[in-house]
Amino acid sequence: MDELRKRLVIVPALNEESNIGQVVEDILGSGLGLDVVVIDDGSRDRTAEVARAHGARVIKLPFNLGIGGAVQTGLKFAFRHGYDVAIQIDGDGQHVPSEIPHLLAPLQSREADVAIGSRYLGAHHYRTPFMRRLGMVIFSAVNSMLIGQRITDNTSGFRAFNRRAIGFLCAHYPSDYPEPEAVVILGRNGFRLKESAVKMRQRLAGESSISSLHAAYYMVKVLLAIVVDVFKTYPKAG
Repeated sequence: MDELRKRLVIVPALNEESNIGQVVEDILGSGLGLDVVVIDDGSRDRTAEVARAHGARVIKLPFNLGIGGAVQTGLKFAFRHGYDVAIQIDGDGQHVPSEIPHLLAPLQSREADVAIGSRYLGAHHYRTPFMRRLGMVIFSAVNSMLIGQRITDNTSGFRAFNRRAIGFLCAHYPSDYPEPEAVVILGRNGFRLKESAVKMRQRLAGESSISSLHAAYYMVKVLLAIVVDVFKTYPKAG
């Protein structure tokens, strides 16, 4: 019996009018019985309208909260509506919905509470600009040391959470660019993490919010945030 029957895909999106329709179509057309909520993070374009037109439920934030606030909004929605699992997918088309079963497998087998889709495992080849790749190597070294487990793709926004993890992150999801921080917070608070090899593609249209020029600043900022997280005390996860 599948204990992860009720599944929600959370799609944080900022000015993704050109991509969001195809993203929603791919999710709903995957045949996996997924519900979709798009968190429109204060877009100035027609992201919300396009998402609704393609069949997604939309939560339109009144102003930009950043990726952390958008994802946390989706996690709160998932928890309050009784979803067994929440799957995070970016709104730019990089993540392939047909790869979702690879994320669900470790949750279904109870090997993990959180599954992270990695571009750097298996036979898949994903080209990353040098500065961003350097940052990923640094995050991998630091986070792996802090949680005692090697994580190859700490910045991946392709993740799945079981209900226990959803409940914890409703209160403790980091803000700004949260993916590397979340790995540390979850790993140091008793949650089991597992990476799954997944195929990803380049964004369908537009530009990433993290340019090469901002990569060095991003690395320093996140590393400082991780240091702060190490010294925080969190309530015991239920």
